[in-house]
Amino acid sequence: QVQLVQSGGGLAQAGASLRLSCAASGRASSTYVITWFRQAPGTVREFVATILGPTYADSVKGRFTIERDSAKNTVYLEMNDLKPEDTAVYYCAATTKYYTDPHPSQYLYWGQGTQVAVSS
Repeated sequence: QVQLVQSGGGLAQAGASLRLSCAASGRASSTYVITWFRQAPGTVREFVATILGPTYADSVKGRFTIERDSAKNTVYLEMNDLKPEDTAVYYCAATTKYYTDPHPSQYLYWGQGTQVAVSS
C-alpha cells in the first residue's frame, strides 16, 4: 500500500510559477513510478508528466518540470509560465509499471488532488 499526500498549488496569474509536491509513503513507495494528471471542470483526467524519462504532455512541455527528491521520497511538479488553460485539479498517482502512454486507469494509488487556478 502506498500513500500519496499532495501540497502546493493555489491561485496564480498567467506567466507565474507554482510548485506541486507529492510525498509518498508506504512499503516500497520509493520504487513506484509517479505521474501527474490533471482534470479541468467538465473534462476527463489527462496526463501531464511522468517521472520516468521524464515524459511530458505536449501542452506543458518546456514549461513544466517533474523531478524526484529521493531523500524525501517526494516528487515535485514545477510549473512555469502558467496559462489559464492550466487551470485544473492536479493529481499525483503511483504505479509499479512503466507505461509508454500513461492513462489514469493504469494507476492504483492517488493523491487527494490540489487545485490550480490561473487567471489571465
